[in-house]
Amino acid sequence: MPSLDPDLRSLQEVRDALARAKAAAHAVREYSQAQIDRVCEAMAMAVRENAYPLARAAVEETGIGRVHYKILKNLFGSQATWDSIKDEQTVGVIRRDEGRGIVEVATPAGVIAGIVPTTNPTSTAAFKAIISVKGRNACVLSPHPRAIRCISETVEVMRKAIQGVGAPPDLVIALQHPTLEGTGALMKSENTAIILATGGEGLVHAAYSSGRPAYGVGPGNVPVYIDRSADPAEVARCVVSSQSFDNATFCCSEQALVIDRPVYEETLRQLLARGAYLCNEAETAKLAALCNKGGMMNAEVVGQDPWKIARMAGFEVPESTSVLLCPQGGVGRDWPITIEILCPLLSVHVVDGWREGCDVCMQTLKYGGLGHTLGVHAGDQSVLDAFFLEKPANRIIVNGPTSQGAVGYSTNLDPSVSLGCGPQAGNISSDNITARHLINIKRVAYRKRDWREQEARDHAMAASLGGEAAPRGSMLDGDPALSSSLRAAPISSAVSATTNWQGNPTVGAPRDVQQPLSAPTFPKAAAMPSSATGSGGARRTPAPAPQPARQPQPMQSKVGAGVKSAPTFTTAVAPRVTAPGPGAPQPAGAPRSQAPSRSLLSPKDIETILSHAGAGCPLGPCKGCPQMDVTTGVCQA
Repeated sequence: MPSLDPDLRSLQEVRDALARAKAAAHAVREYSQAQIDRVCEAMAMAVRENAYPLARAAVEETGIGRVHYKILKNLFGSQATWDSIKDEQTVGVIRRDEGRGIVEVATPAGVIAGIVPTTNPTSTAAFKAIISVKGRNACVLSPHPRAIRCISETVEVMRKAIQGVGAPPDLVIALQHPTLEGTGALMKSENTAIILATGGEGLVHAAYSSGRPAYGVGPGNVPVYIDRSADPAEVARCVVSSQSFDNATFCCSEQALVIDRPVYEETLRQLLARGAYLCNEAETAKLAALCNKGGMMNAEVVGQDPWKIARMAGFEVPESTSVLLCPQGGVGRDWPITIEILCPLLSVHVVDGWREGCDVCMQTLKYGGLGHTLGVHAGDQSVLDAFFLEKPANRIIVNGPTSQGAVGYSTNLDPSVSLGCGPQAGNISSDNITARHLINIKRVAYRKRDWREQEARDHAMAASLGGEAAPRGSMLDGDPALSSSLRAAPISSAVSATTNWQGNPTVGAPRDVQQPLSAPTFPKAAAMPSSATGSGGARRTPAPAPQPARQPQPMQSKVGAGVKSAPTFTTAVAPRVTAPGPGAPQPAGAPRSQAPSRSLLSPKDIETILSHAGAGCPLGPCKGCPQMDVTTGVCQA
């Protein structure tokens, strides 16, 4: 039976791994902070305890780096990473700002896809798994093909630790048959919530082109400026220790030394005293031919010892050599050593003053290192400030090693092996990526205490500019959308009445009126005297008795079974009054021109009711309805 095509096998593995990881993430979705922290701590401690065998496995399989420094990286990716996030809240309410009325609630993102490089395989696998699970996520890791075994061993260590505390081991899964097609499917799957991409420029571009949210990292062509105010001995110590840190395989390791002329000779002397080797012109040319292949770094030199690189190039240096120094006259295609090369090899540039040094650093960053990391050694604060403000680098390491500094090992930056480079490099973030980037944060907002006052001020300003005092929906006095009971509408001078009528109830079974009409009231100006005889003895015509309120009569709906109920009033409404006949004497004190109004509502009230009311009436809108008394606005149905 023919074997399964590698790409098909990889695609099926991706589907299966995502399904398992999704189920595991669902299983811990309701974990408390204490429960998920217990899982993460178990993972970190397990990797710490196996730091040496995993480091040895990484060097044996990949041929990159040094075991001692791989141990340090494993401790950094496990213990140091856990120490940096163990007190961070990633479950439930994580912040509450009573003064601003804001509450933040953390929820898991889902399944995190982690792409793991060959340069730092075991430490990166541990780091990405721990920060993923901290947010109650699961993690599916796609190893570099040259590092499958050591990454799988790292994952197996963590899976056993997870199972040991009673959590589902599928919170962390490593693909066993990764291919380009399989990794692409992992990044594009709808079951992938977030991508953590660490690798070459092509991989990062693929992650951002996948259609899924992604954190990628850019290349790190890191310049280091050494000012005349710096301490050359301390500079040499930092540079050599940084280049020796796993043979400069972190992308934040120094790539170019830009040295101010007054301290150039002393800085070189201090470097040579610490094992550096200054290459001559011929040796530099050989290294350029070896390390730069068509503008790209040669993968064969990545993470190799300096003496091995020199031998590969065709010359010999002592095995105790710590770093190779190659003088360059500029930056760019004409100077092949000035690209990013992840090994203990540095281009060296001499400048006159910090301004020229600034220019060379800018050229280096633009030649493949935008947004990543910059180093500055100086005692003059004005020089430091100039570099802080002007350089397009999102991590600026001052008077220290950039390899350990940018990742947060020798500095107080967030410990991370995924370093965002910001928009300059096409990245979504310039942060050191960590657990807080892998959770979803919901924000609850209460209304401002002074919102009404602020709204009124802003409406007043808008009215002064646009001339509209109470636009529809503003809830201001005069808003045409308000019912008549909610706004101060003008009424007849003879009768004062208000109503909260907002349309008839929805059609339904016959029911009694809940609130009968109130007793009629009359304005004082039109009130009748208590005596039928005036002061002059003339007999006055008594006021007509108020008309009894009409009782609602059941009426068949136009649109279905049921009746249309009478409107309900909660405030006093005066019924119609009959005007005295011609020639009838007027009450004493009443204005002769005043006549009793035939309308309980003003014309504007009636117009508003006709336009807006009746939405819930089975007979349809009131405007034009024969059941409505157009003079009073009262429904007769």
